[in-house]
Amino acid sequence: MNLDAIRAIFRFETARAMRTAVQSIASPALSSALYFIVFGGALGPHMAEIGGVPYGAFIVPGLIMSSVLTLSVANASFGIYFPRFSGTIYEVLSAPASAFEIVCGYVGAAAAKSVLVGLVILVTARCFVSFGIQHPVWMIAFLALTAIAFSLFGFVIGVLANSFEQIQLAPMLVITPLTFLGGVFYSIDMLPPFWRSVSLANPIVYLVSGFRWSFFGTADVNVGASLAMTGAFLAVCLAVVTWIFRTGYRLRA
Repeated sequence: MNLDAIRAIFRFETARAMRTAVQSIASPALSSALYFIVFGGALGPHMAEIGGVPYGAFIVPGLIMSSVLTLSVANASFGIYFPRFSGTIYEVLSAPASAFEIVCGYVGAAAAKSVLVGLVILVTARCFVSFGIQHPVWMIAFLALTAIAFSLFGFVIGVLANSFEQIQLAPMLVITPLTFLGGVFYSIDMLPPFWRSVSLANPIVYLVSGFRWSFFGTADVNVGASLAMTGAFLAVCLAVVTWIFRTGYRLRA
């Protein structure tokens, strides 16, 4: 494995994010702080506990997961689309680096940035609400798996997109609605039976539920199902990326 190639791509993508640290790190943290102020500080004391957890603390895992998966898609899609747009993708493809190493560089950088933002939001949340983490190892595992899976998904979007507008289309029309309907601000057990069954078709529900379990030990769905759904989504995205490089689809054309 050519670690130098992975390191070079990783450093380049990370340096690009650091040049826009206000937009890529400070902005999500500020937005989450506003959620905690409104929902945790202002509305939380007037709302009933959910599963024995104060509402202000209950929304913390959901808001972190929402930011991580959204930023993972955005970071990875832009990271691979810009070289295609500028024509420098041919330099990357002609470099002494395998497809696996190229993907590791781009996806690793996107996932690392998303995890960093997630941890920043976690620290920010601790300034406004009180909560503990019952399973910190599983918390990191869910965070990392989600970031990697959605970075792979963003990589696919960046390869398929023909314009900067198309990069934003999937997150805006698909990811954001599924996220807000995925139990970020509520438990799906609060829904009527029919709508709870419908919610189980939303993959974001499993991610949020598993991540929330790592904090409070309670979950809307089985933790094993959450891990299985995360792993299945990661495997599908990895298979699509493998096919893209194997065929050169939209990379060499």
